[in-house]
Amino acid sequence: MTLKVKNSAFINLPKIKDGRDGILCVAEQNNQIPFEIKRVFFIYDLHDNSAIRGKHAHRTVEQAIFCIRGDFEIQLDDGQNKQSVKLEKPNEGLYLGRYLWNVMTKFSDDCILLVFASDFYDENEYIRDYQVFIDEVDKL
Repeated sequence: MTLKVKNSAFINLPKIKDGRDGILCVAEQNNQIPFEIKRVFFIYDLHDNSAIRGKHAHRTVEQAIFCIRGDFEIQLDDGQNKQSVKLEKPNEGLYLGRYLWNVMTKFSDDCILLVFASDFYDENEYIRDYQVFIDEVDKL
Protein backbone atom coordinates (compact mmCIF):
# COMPACT_ATOMS: atom_id res chain seq x y z
CA MET A 1 0.00 0.00 0.00
CA THR A 2 1.21 3.50 -0.83
CA LEU A 3 0.28 6.43 1.38
CA LYS A 4 -1.45 9.26 -0.48
CA VAL A 5 -1.63 11.74 2.39
CA LYS A 6 1.14 14.25 3.13
CA ASN A 7 3.14 14.19 6.35
CA SER A 8 2.88 10.41 6.77
CA ALA A 9 5.02 7.36 6.14
CA PHE A 10 5.14 3.70 7.01
CA ILE A 11 7.68 2.65 9.62
CA ASN A 12 9.05 -0.89 9.62
CA LEU A 13 10.91 -1.93 12.74
CA PRO A 14 13.58 -4.60 12.38
CA LYS A 15 12.55 -8.00 13.73
CA ILE A 16 15.18 -10.11 15.44
CA LYS A 17 13.92 -13.70 15.56
CA ASP A 18 15.29 -15.64 18.50
CA GLY A 19 13.84 -19.06 17.80
CA ARG A 20 11.75 -20.32 20.70
CA ASP A 21 12.57 -17.17 22.66
CA GLY A 22 10.38 -14.94 20.50
CA ILE A 23 10.92 -11.87 18.39
CA LEU A 24 12.56 -8.62 19.45
CA CYS A 25 11.69 -5.35 17.72
CA VAL A 26 13.79 -2.22 18.17
CA ALA A 27 12.72 1.42 17.79
CA GLU A 28 15.43 4.09 18.17
CA GLN A 29 14.94 7.84 18.01
CA ASN A 30 16.34 9.50 14.90
CA ASN A 31 16.70 6.06 13.36
CA GLN A 32 13.51 4.04 12.82
CA ILE A 33 11.60 6.78 14.66
CA PRO A 34 12.37 9.94 12.61
CA PHE A 35 12.52 12.36 15.54
CA GLU A 36 13.74 12.76 19.12
CA ILE A 37 11.33 10.94 21.45
CA LYS A 38 10.11 13.00 24.40
CA ARG A 39 6.94 11.10 25.31
CA VAL A 40 5.72 7.52 25.07
CA PHE A 41 2.18 6.38 25.81
CA PHE A 42 -0.01 3.38 25.15
CA ILE A 43 -3.75 2.79 24.85
CA TYR A 44 -5.49 -0.46 25.75
CA ASP A 45 -8.82 -1.94 26.97
CA LEU A 46 -10.68 -0.77 23.88
CA HIS A 47 -13.47 -3.32 24.32
CA ASP A 48 -16.28 -1.09 23.00
CA ASN A 49 -16.65 -1.58 19.24
CA SER A 50 -17.90 1.99 18.93
CA ALA A 51 -14.73 3.49 20.46
CA ILE A 52 -13.23 6.36 18.48
CA ARG A 53 -9.80 7.81 19.34
CA GLY A 54 -7.79 10.61 17.85
CA LYS A 55 -10.13 13.12 16.20
CA HIS A 56 -7.37 15.72 16.18
CA ALA A 57 -4.20 16.98 14.52
CA HIS A 58 -1.00 18.48 15.90
CA ARG A 59 0.56 21.79 14.98
CA THR A 60 4.14 20.84 15.86
CA VAL A 61 4.22 17.36 17.41
CA GLU A 62 5.24 14.37 15.33
CA GLN A 63 4.17 10.86 16.31
CA ALA A 64 4.90 7.25 15.44
CA ILE A 65 2.05 4.84 16.16
CA PHE A 66 2.18 1.05 16.36
CA CYS A 67 -0.45 -1.57 17.06
CA ILE A 68 1.58 -3.97 19.16
CA ARG A 69 -1.38 -6.29 19.71
CA GLY A 70 -4.58 -6.81 17.75
CA ASP A 71 -5.58 -4.38 15.03
CA PHE A 72 -7.39 -1.13 14.28
CA GLU A 73 -8.02 1.32 11.45
CA ILE A 74 -6.72 4.86 11.26
CA GLN A 75 -8.14 7.45 8.89
CA LEU A 76 -5.61 10.06 7.81
CA ASP A 77 -6.49 13.45 6.34
CA ASP A 78 -3.95 16.08 5.24
CA GLY A 79 -6.63 18.63 4.32
CA GLN A 80 -6.70 17.55 0.67
CA ASN A 81 -6.32 13.77 0.64
CA LYS A 82 -7.87 11.13 2.87
CA GLN A 83 -6.82 7.53 3.37
CA SER A 84 -7.66 4.67 5.71
CA VAL A 85 -4.93 2.31 6.91
CA LYS A 86 -5.23 -0.86 8.95
CA LEU A 87 -2.46 -1.50 11.44
CA GLU A 88 -2.16 -5.13 12.51
CA LYS A 89 1.52 -6.09 12.74
CA PRO A 90 3.50 -5.04 15.82
CA ASN A 91 6.61 -4.12 13.83
CA GLU A 92 4.75 -2.02 11.23
CA GLY A 93 3.68 1.47 12.24
CA LEU A 94 2.88 4.90 10.89
CA TYR A 95 4.68 8.21 11.09
CA LEU A 96 2.16 11.00 11.72
CA GLY A 97 3.62 14.38 10.92
CA ARG A 98 2.39 17.88 11.63
CA TYR A 99 -1.03 18.98 10.44
CA LEU A 100 -2.34 15.47 9.83
CA TRP A 101 -5.88 14.85 11.09
CA ASN A 102 -6.39 11.30 12.37
CA VAL A 103 -9.33 9.24 13.56
CA MET A 104 -8.85 5.72 14.94
CA THR A 105 -11.67 3.13 14.89
CA LYS A 106 -12.50 -0.59 14.56
CA PHE A 107 -10.31 -1.71 17.46
CA SER A 108 -10.04 -5.43 18.10
CA ASP A 109 -10.81 -6.47 21.69
CA ASP A 110 -7.13 -7.21 22.36
CA CYS A 111 -5.80 -4.03 20.70
CA ILE A 112 -2.84 -2.24 22.29
CA LEU A 113 -1.50 0.94 20.69
CA LEU A 114 2.00 2.26 21.37
CA VAL A 115 2.78 5.87 20.48
CA PHE A 116 6.07 7.78 20.42
CA ALA A 117 5.78 11.58 20.42
CA SER A 118 8.31 14.30 19.62
CA ASP A 119 7.30 16.57 22.50
CA PHE A 120 5.69 16.65 25.92
CA TYR A 121 1.91 16.95 26.27
CA ASP A 122 0.56 20.46 25.65
CA GLU A 123 -3.18 20.83 25.12
CA ASN A 124 -2.67 24.13 23.26
CA GLU A 125 -0.72 22.27 20.57
CA TYR A 126 -3.73 20.13 19.58
CA ILE A 127 -6.28 21.03 16.91
CA ARG A 128 -9.53 19.36 17.98
CA ASP A 129 -11.95 21.15 15.64
CA TYR A 130 -11.90 19.87 12.05
CA GLN A 131 -12.83 23.24 10.52
CA VAL A 132 -10.01 24.95 12.43
CA PHE A 133 -7.70 22.25 11.07
CA ILE A 134 -8.82 22.93 7.48
CA ASP A 135 -8.48 26.70 7.97
CA GLU A 136 -4.93 26.35 9.33
CA VAL A 137 -3.86 23.90 6.60
CA ASP A 138 -5.16 26.32 3.95
CA LYS A 139 -2.86 29.03 5.36
CA LEU A 140 0.29 26.88 5.20
